[in-house]
Amino acid sequence: MQALRIATLLFFAAFCNVAAAQPLYGIAMHGDPALPADYTHFPYVKPDVKKGGRISYGVVGTFDNLNPFILKSMRTTARGMWDPDYGNLIYESLMQRSRDEPFTLYGLLAQTVEWDESRSFIQFNLNPNAKWSDGQPVTPEDVIFTFELLRDKGRVVFSSPLQTVDKMEKVGEHGVRIHFNDKANRETPLIIASSLPILPKHVIDPESFDRTTLAIPVGSGPYKVKSIDPGQRIIYQRNPDYWGKDIPAKVGVDNYDEISVTYFLQETTLFEAFKKGDIDVYPDGSPGHWQQAYDFPAATSGAVIKDVFKPKLPSGMFGFVFNTRRPIFSDKKVRQGLTLAFDFEWVNRSLSSNAYTRTQSYWQNSDLSSLGTPADARELAMLGPIKDRIDPDVLDGTYRLPVSDGSGRDRAILRKAVDLLKQGGYTIRGEKMVDSAGRQLSFEIMTQNPDQERIAIAYRRSLALLGIAVTIRTVDDSQYQLRTISYDYDMILKAYPSSLSPGIEQVGRWSSAAAKAEGSLNFAGVADPDVDTLMDHFLTAHSAEDFRDAVRSFDRILISGYYVLPLYHIGQQWVARRSRIAHPDVLPLYGYQLPTWWDASVQ
Repeated sequence: MQALRIATLLFFAAFCNVAAAQPLYGIAMHGDPALPADYTHFPYVKPDVKKGGRISYGVVGTFDNLNPFILKSMRTTARGMWDPDYGNLIYESLMQRSRDEPFTLYGLLAQTVEWDESRSFIQFNLNPNAKWSDGQPVTPEDVIFTFELLRDKGRVVFSSPLQTVDKMEKVGEHGVRIHFNDKANRETPLIIASSLPILPKHVIDPESFDRTTLAIPVGSGPYKVKSIDPGQRIIYQRNPDYWGKDIPAKVGVDNYDEISVTYFLQETTLFEAFKKGDIDVYPDGSPGHWQQAYDFPAATSGAVIKDVFKPKLPSGMFGFVFNTRRPIFSDKKVRQGLTLAFDFEWVNRSLSSNAYTRTQSYWQNSDLSSLGTPADARELAMLGPIKDRIDPDVLDGTYRLPVSDGSGRDRAILRKAVDLLKQGGYTIRGEKMVDSAGRQLSFEIMTQNPDQERIAIAYRRSLALLGIAVTIRTVDDSQYQLRTISYDYDMILKAYPSSLSPGIEQVGRWSSAAAKAEGSLNFAGVADPDVDTLMDHFLTAHSAEDFRDAVRSFDRILISGYYVLPLYHIGQQWVARRSRIAHPDVLPLYGYQLPTWWDASVQ
């Protein structure tokens, strides 16, 4: 009897301890936050930076809208409204992601959070000092209003995470508790916390929310819109009354008094503006351009500085995307044959001075990659019967794309490509690759800019050797966006950035549901239950080891599916800047962060 009483007391003591658990200052996808509860700033900022001055960014495109959250806004919204690259100038999320950890969040609009071990709910306790730019407080009602609005009228990237919400309720004066349904996974609370904006209920009309607008917005972020020249330029001005300037996640960032974003029709025009000094920062992704284009006076005099950053990131994937919705690309053997026909060695030497490394995995250069790593017993058990769908060389870690002789017509590799195309129903007759009905294998590559067009021309050259007819169509930004939203293309070039914490963004790129949703990022049209299953494995993984093996399995099925013809990557980030623009000495895990840079002329 005494033992039973002691056990009962211990149970209630444990229950009380759980109930009395303190709210969390930060949350991590796996494990604990790296920074302590009393951290004062992120390690990759200059905390004592003197704020002031200005910066001018340049982008290719146009804009006719200040609402980035609706379908009509894709590629036509003014940059900076909701833009992690520039620091979410107008709108903010509930929590701030650290760029020096795989996936860890710290307090922003939400001062603290609470959740249970199974992550069936998350409670955000708003910072009582959080205010909108018009002085009104940010409230739990704003959070609930925002999530309901984005769920019903937001574009897919915003509405999709909210399909996992079962109910929302206000808790006390500053709390919002969100309960999840069975569609949620362990990453869902972090996505809700970091990837969704909070909008002011008192100024937004739900009825007109899904229409484009140029009305000056009210946000909680560090800047206000100073002026707009539709389609040409938008200027942001620091809000001197910004509520969050002293919280740890905001120390050392948002360092300019004024930020302008100017729009250009072509990349060449943008670069000319940078050379003249109209633009202050120019991220460069072309090896040839980086090596040869900086002989203008400002660069040779030191007024322009070229920086090379080396982040600790996976390679990601950049390549030609097969739209498998098209019958010509529905057969894997055809996609595999067309992949082998691309002569990387010739292209790398002829177009890029051998600057690139061939990409062969979606998480190359990281522990999450399957490249060179055989599936062990744990991973095989995780794969189950799906392992039979994985190519044997991908499963045992020996998979490599063929290395050509660099001639542009490596006969041995081209013969293998022809054999695979034959298995897919095509043969060469009269110097043309045709199907059983005599129709020539032909398709269009849609490109966005001259760099993509050059790669496509090189690829067309190789395919012509096999009797395959390729047309190349370079379209303007608006037409490109319209056609990609409706999947009106045969083949396009796309980049798939990879992080050290892949999650729900992969669902948008590869899931069966996304394949059928207009405007999703599933450009390849992948609709495969096994792909869905393997995504679910890493979304529900509890331990770091299970997560690693789950991502490797997912990497294997994407490689084996030949949905993307892998091209290349560079393990560096190249940025040119005016000498008065400075950046911190410490480089975070994810590479350079523009919001932490500053105007040194005010120092």
